Parts: sequence; structure tokens; C-alpha cells
Amino acid sequence: MDGRTVRGRGTALAVAVLAAALVLTGCSASDSGAQDTAGSAAEAPAVADVGEAGRDAAKGGTQEAAGAGAPDLRVDQRAIIYTGTMRVQVDDVDVAARETVAVATRAGGFVGGDQRRSADEDAVAELQLRVPAPKFAGVVEEISKLGTQQSREIDTQDVTEETVDLDARITSQRARVDSARRLLSRATTITDLVTLENELGRREADLASLEAKKRRLADLTALSTITVSLAGPATKKATEEKSETGFLVGLKGGWKAFVASLTVLLTVLGALLPWLALGVPVAVLLLVLRRRKRISAPDAPVSAPLPVPAARSAP
Repeated sequence: MDGRTVRGRGTALAVAVLAAALVLTGCSASDSGAQDTAGSAAEAPAVADVGEAGRDAAKGGTQEAAGAGAPDLRVDQRAIIYTGTMRVQVDDVDVAARETVAVATRAGGFVGGDQRRSADEDAVAELQLRVPAPKFAGVVEEISKLGTQQSREIDTQDVTEETVDLDARITSQRARVDSARRLLSRATTITDLVTLENELGRREADLASLEAKKRRLADLTALSTITVSLAGPATKKATEEKSETGFLVGLKGGWKAFVASLTVLLTVLGALLPWLALGVPVAVLLLVLRRRKRISAPDAPVSAPLPVPAARSAP
């Protein structure tokens, strides 16, 4: 065996070993890549779950923050003052007034004012009703069915912001009052005591004023006000007369104005007649007496001129 043969076999062996090493390295890399791919595929759902959970949590937190900061716009949670004014023409004012009071009482309200004027068919009654706000619309509809509705006016006032502002101011003012009381309990000198008492009194007065406003708003929002005017049948005739136009209507109005003016003139004349009845005879009597006095008075004598002394001549 010569040297060339040995070198060829050595070269072939080295190539075979190198090929085997390359094959083993490729298998290891494939196994590692497969494992990495499998691990990534296994971890992907977990990462997706975590991402979805994070997004849900973030979405929930955003909704909660929006819910906490946004105002409650529901109608039943707002403070609204309802006021109504209506006029109803009825056949019997007294009977309709009793029915109106009964309607308000059944709704849980009461009568705040009652003014009536009885004059047969020209009778008028004006009632002021206070009814719970949820029953406001029902009471108005029920009263309108007592006769012929002539007018209706409904007003609303939203005082939600004012109510919230008053609540915040009352809470702050109560804290200020408590602070003044604590400082007053720690006062050591007469000057501090007097100063703190004055400050506490002022803060308590402000708190009482705010609480009074809050009670007033609460009363107006809890109980709505309805002013009901009940008119007799004569009001219908008056309304029809006002709606008429034409020559006869103008003539009738002119005649009424003439009669009214004549009545006023006769009234003034009647008021002056006693003075005229006494004043004219007295004036005539005074005139007659004056003329008699002039006639009976004697003529005044004419006085003679005084003699003029003669002038003396010089010696």
C-alpha cells in the first residue's frame, strides 16, 4: 500500500465524519425548532387570553370611570318643579269646586287657597292645589273633565343643578361650623372666645339659610302647584259677546258708552244740586240786601269852600 492510497482513504474518512456531524447538527436544530414552534404555539393562547383579559379589564375600568363621572340624566332622578294654571267653565261652580278638592285629596294633596265669588250664573271660584309631582298630569286631566276647559298653561323648571350645588355648599358649611366649634372649645382668652363665638354664629346662620333654601326646593319639587279657576255659565256668554263683530255690535257698544257717560253726568249733577239749591238763594238775597243798602243811604253834604284872606298892602 502506497502513500497515495492511505491519503485517499483518510480523506474519505474525514469527509464521512464531517457529513455525519452535519446530519446530527441538522437533526438537533430541527428538534429545537420544532420544540420552539410548539412552545410558541402553546404560549400564544395564553398570551391572547391575557391580552383579552387586560382589554376587558381596561374596558370595564373605562366604563366605571365614565359612569362615575357622568351625571344621571334619568327624568325620575332629576329635580323638576311643575306649575299649572287652568280655567274651566262649569254649570255649577260650588259642585265643581267640591269635586276639584276631592280630586286633589285623592291624589294625596291638599288645598292651599280657596277664593269664591257667588253670583248665580256669574259665580267664580279660584282654587290653589298642592299635589304630589308624580300625580300632577293625572290631576290636571281629571279636573279638565269637570266642564269645558277654556285655557291651560303648564310650566316646568329643572332645578337639579341648583339642588346639587346646595347639597355641596351645605356639606362644606357644616364642616366649617364643626371647625369653628372645635376652635371655640380650645379658646383660652376672652378675646379669642368672643371672636370665635361671633364667627360660629355667622357660620351657623349661613348654614341655616342654605338648609332653608334646600327645604324650599324640596317642597316645590315634591308638591306641584295647580291654580284652578272655575267659572259659571255666564262667562261663556261674555266670551261669545267678545267674539262678535259688525255694525250692531258697534252700535250696542256705543249705546252702552253713552248710557255710562249719561249716568256719570247725572251723578255729578246730583252731587252738585244741594250746593246749587242753597247757594243760589243766598247769592240772590245778598244781592238784594246790597242794593237796598245803596238806595237807603243819604247823599253826603257838599262842603263850602274856605274863604281866602285878602292880601295886605305894603306901608
